[in-house]
Amino acid sequence: MKKIILIFCVLSLLIFIRPALGLGTNSSSTNLDDTVKTEQIDKTVEEHSYDGAFKGIKQFYNYTGFANVTSGHVTMIIIGIVFIFLGIKYDYEPLLLIPIGTGVILGNIPFVAGNQTGIYETGSVLNYLYFGVVKGIYPPLIFLGIGAMTDFSSLIANPKLMLLGAAAQIGVFATFLGALYLGFNLPEAGAIGIIGGADGPTAIFLSSKLANGVNILADGTTVKNLIGPIAIAAYSYMALVPVIQPPLMRLLISKEDRKIKMKPPRAVSQKEKMIFPVVALILTLFISPSALPLLGMLFFGNLLKESGRTERLADTARTKLIDIVTILLGVTVGASTQADIFITKDSMLIFGLGAISFVIATCGGLLFARFMNLFLKGDNRINPLIGAAGVSAVPDSARVVHHEGLKSDSSNYLLMHAMAPNVSGVIGSAIAAGIILSFLG
Repeated sequence: MKKIILIFCVLSLLIFIRPALGLGTNSSSTNLDDTVKTEQIDKTVEEHSYDGAFKGIKQFYNYTGFANVTSGHVTMIIIGIVFIFLGIKYDYEPLLLIPIGTGVILGNIPFVAGNQTGIYETGSVLNYLYFGVVKGIYPPLIFLGIGAMTDFSSLIANPKLMLLGAAAQIGVFATFLGALYLGFNLPEAGAIGIIGGADGPTAIFLSSKLANGVNILADGTTVKNLIGPIAIAAYSYMALVPVIQPPLMRLLISKEDRKIKMKPPRAVSQKEKMIFPVVALILTLFISPSALPLLGMLFFGNLLKESGRTERLADTARTKLIDIVTILLGVTVGASTQADIFITKDSMLIFGLGAISFVIATCGGLLFARFMNLFLKGDNRINPLIGAAGVSAVPDSARVVHHEGLKSDSSNYLLMHAMAPNVSGVIGSAIAAGIILSFLG
């Protein structure tokens, strides 16, 4: 029995290894024919391999940016590089310009549509991150952080300086009228107008509500998506404060007035600092309830700071939270400037209006400061330079005012005084946005 099993196993093994050993029953002529056929098949396979490789390389190239690039992409990438350069080389709002510049480059890398790559393609990672811009989520979080790092002492000590922040908002309404004149509809003009406040988060918030490419007007037309151009314009002019404002200050304010020294502000108690955000929250939101997401978070953040009981929360709001949101906001706003959407006639008009509005806002603050001095005597007079800080570019505008004052008189320190109209400008632009939203939303 063992011998039979052994023989069976040997035979089975030979059957299985027979093909590998080349054992067969065909004649030599058959082997020759098979060889010829094999060579022909090999040649055919080789030709198909070359064709497949070429097609694969061609397909790969079609998916690269080199095959899909346009002059618009190149232009926007150069703009992104310029933003990064300005932020690094000249320290123009680097926390904003560097993320935005990087986002501009990311948003203008050429790609094949439909692969869930672009910021406007549903399902892409950038599209998910952009949700916070489209829905107006990021701006209130920015305001929370701003509130947690802002000291309202100078405003509390000299409340009349709040008028300068209000006066600078003339840029908002001038831009609104200019946008209407250029053919934008009411919601779009309202969103464009807020650029005059020189407040990036407020501009994004309002444009996400009014000019989002979703809302439908009474006549059936859909509003344009202007979030990207409006946000870029607002942040660009915020960064260019040190370039735009000094010439206007020297043009409208005499050298003698630039030397005016203001009396030191009175000391503000901690109790006043705690009461202020609560009272300001109620008063401003009763005036403009639509500004609740912005002003509510602003004064809430300030209350966290001044209460003395929530330092951990205040520290988180003014450091980690605002840093994270700033990164996400900057990159996604920058990425929203895809060439095919951003490089349009409307975008150019918005940038032009933004420049004019910023000049008007600065001039409005400066001239109103001079007007106030007509009614103030002695050491109660104010240095008209601080009127330029009425725009809400915090704290850059106040720093520019301070440096310009030092150029006229090296002992004239205006920073503390300039912060009062500067923070009131933030409040004023948010109130203006709420008013516009209540009428046009």
